[in-house]
Amino acid sequence: MSIVYSSLNHALRVPLAAEIHSRPSLAVDAPESISHLAVYARDGTDPAVSNSAAQHALLAALCSHFGVAAPGPEANYFSHDFGRFRLKWECHTEFATYTFAERHAQDVSVTEAFSRVPVCQIPQDWLMGLQGKLMVAAHVVVDRSGGPTEVFAESLRRLFTGNTLVGSRVLEGGEIWTDFLIQSDGFSRFVVRDLGLREQQASRLVQRVLEIETYRMMALLGLPHAQRASPVLNAIEGELTTLTAAMVDIDEAIGNDQPAMEVIDEQALLRNITGLAARVEKLSLDNNYRFAASEAYFRLVYARIDELREERIEGFPTIGEFMDRRLTPAMNTCAAIARRQEALARRIAHTNDLLRTRVGIVQEQQNKQILQSMNARAAQQVKLQQAVEGLSVAAISYYMAGLLNYAGKATKAAGLQINPDVATGILVPLIAIGVWLGLRRMHKRIDVV
Repeated sequence: MSIVYSSLNHALRVPLAAEIHSRPSLAVDAPESISHLAVYARDGTDPAVSNSAAQHALLAALCSHFGVAAPGPEANYFSHDFGRFRLKWECHTEFATYTFAERHAQDVSVTEAFSRVPVCQIPQDWLMGLQGKLMVAAHVVVDRSGGPTEVFAESLRRLFTGNTLVGSRVLEGGEIWTDFLIQSDGFSRFVVRDLGLREQQASRLVQRVLEIETYRMMALLGLPHAQRASPVLNAIEGELTTLTAAMVDIDEAIGNDQPAMEVIDEQALLRNITGLAARVEKLSLDNNYRFAASEAYFRLVYARIDELREERIEGFPTIGEFMDRRLTPAMNTCAAIARRQEALARRIAHTNDLLRTRVGIVQEQQNKQILQSMNARAAQQVKLQQAVEGLSVAAISYYMAGLLNYAGKATKAAGLQINPDVATGILVPLIAIGVWLGLRRMHKRIDVV
């Protein structure tokens, strides 16, 4: 039973299974010349610009010139034989690579192979359309000539303008030679020597060499960011030191008689520290992606170098040794700046928290003073209220005694033999006591409520 088109398959099973086969090496066999271009088409000032759309537009323009159908917009890999040359195109997250290969009909010298590179078959107007986008341009010559290594290396010196020629034996059957410099024609040069490579080893070796060069350049994109960030970090650290010293000065003057002015000073410091935190955060947002990408590319470079299984050729540094001396320090600089950004952000956050705590303590002290003042005023109001209550008892008692006196006079006029004045005088203490008890009872009810 066939399940190729069966509903039993997960929707992603087939594309995921094909993913590991989607980028095969370009078939290479000596003698052959390869031209490699890495195009960085993304606009760094506008993250919304799609790298894939721009790269597909460039590929479509090239295919249109030769009358070849371009791949669909979802494709990340394209390979085609144009007759005079073969093309392998790959689209990555930040760039796309164009690898052109041209096989020579007969053995040619390395010098002649560099003069017959396949980029000569590419239309000049298309190449000019890459203005400001070209990140890597390299020529690779796959050579099968024999002879001693020392003699071959000496013959290569006139092809490389650099003082340092890098070379090593790789994969137990090949050699790689380069100087990692851009030559007078604008291309860097690599020579891959086939001294008994097995089937497809030359293809994989060329691919690794080109990936090392491409990822090396992409990794170095983080270095300008690190160089620009260093003076900014120096300035922020200097301002933070000044603000910290101001905090110490406030501590020394904390016994003055102007606490309000102290709070104003610390609030101004707090605003300044918040501004420093915003500047560091912006710097981190500008650089973190680039530093993380550089670290990833750097790891890829060394992964590809490990795959070469290099062996030293006496008198020449290997590719791994060259990268240790030239690329690793630049990547260490990027890593150091990234760590410095994080450490500075933590220091600012710690200082900010400390200053906020100090301001909070001063404000709590002021609130305590305000509450103490309110308590004193409340005590004065209680005393005043008690004094008013005494007057209230006398006033109420006076009016009640007057009312009772009028009632006594009315009773005497009605014929009862009583002395209103004597009765009123006798009742005044009882009235006063009754009024006082009534007020106390009313206060107790109010306090309970």
